[in-house]
Amino acid sequence: MNAFDSASQWGEIPAHAVDAAAAHLRDVLAMVVEHDARQRALVVFDTRCDLARALAEGYRRNLPHAQFIDFDGVTPDTVLAAFRQLSASDLVVLVQSTNFRLEAFRIRVELFKLGLKVIEHVHLSRMPGLQGVSYIDALAYDPAYYRGVGKALKARIDAASRAVVQGGGEQLVFDSPLEPAKLNVGDYSGMNNVGGQFPIGEVFTEAQDLEAVSGRVQVHVFGDTSYLVNRPAQPITLVIERGRVVEAIGATPEFDKLMAIIRADEGEVWLRELGFGMNRAFTRERRVNDIGTYERMCGIHLSLGAKHGVYPKPGFKRKDARYHVDVFAVTDAVYLDDEQVYRDGQWCVAAAS
Repeated sequence: MNAFDSASQWGEIPAHAVDAAAAHLRDVLAMVVEHDARQRALVVFDTRCDLARALAEGYRRNLPHAQFIDFDGVTPDTVLAAFRQLSASDLVVLVQSTNFRLEAFRIRVELFKLGLKVIEHVHLSRMPGLQGVSYIDALAYDPAYYRGVGKALKARIDAASRAVVQGGGEQLVFDSPLEPAKLNVGDYSGMNNVGGQFPIGEVFTEAQDLEAVSGRVQVHVFGDTSYLVNRPAQPITLVIERGRVVEAIGATPEFDKLMAIIRADEGEVWLRELGFGMNRAFTRERRVNDIGTYERMCGIHLSLGAKHGVYPKPGFKRKDARYHVDVFAVTDAVYLDDEQVYRDGQWCVAAAS
């Protein structure tokens, strides 16, 4: 019997969720990375957690002719040799309970250099039990929503002269035009690389003038020093002046520790990214432990720390900017200029045609 033939191999993930994973991945393969039978596929996986086993099964059902390699059953040289056998536009899938290490080989970056398509699932062991089901739900791909609403948000962001985030009675104002928004919506047309880390669903930007950001924002979740979701019992209120966090009201010891680390190395705590998360599988109440996955949550997230390599800014040297900590805002409404683009927990712009 194949190791993936028995539902018990998926532990706490029920068989119907594995069926859903297979269906969602079929759409990802066809519509997002546009893989077809003329192209080869390599799936490198491990079996260390339920979610990794479930996703590997989902790929087996969709890629019957692919090569599957259990990372823990071979040497790194075997994996590297398999990569070298592929040609441009072939597909590599990485299903990782943690994060595969191949010495100095930065897997996704190096695979992109080879012209390969990449679907990467990382830190799956951080999401045990029913969190795995939430993760699987987040793989569902609705092109009309992601591409239509995503591009409509980008158009409004790029044209806006200011933005306002309201939530919990507080207001954070970006009194500046925003940087040209970047899309992570499963449309790689015109891009150098095809693929990335999944699940997807985000449009992000930041203020052109970082010092034009001021006000207060309530944080209901932040990424801690272990890259895990940390949810304080009560939201923490950040006071922002000229783009910097000057006070954290109701902060927990873990949050204070985080702020102290940033201040020790960077001198002050900048607020940079303004992220418009689009993945409707994740909400304020429906969370997963891995902060890099939860970042796609449908709502607003921000980053603390000087690091944001996508948007170079005068006075921010890449070697000195060390931290990019995701925090998630209590969000009731978002305005771009005078248009409300978020209400009742969802984006309310008409999809771009």
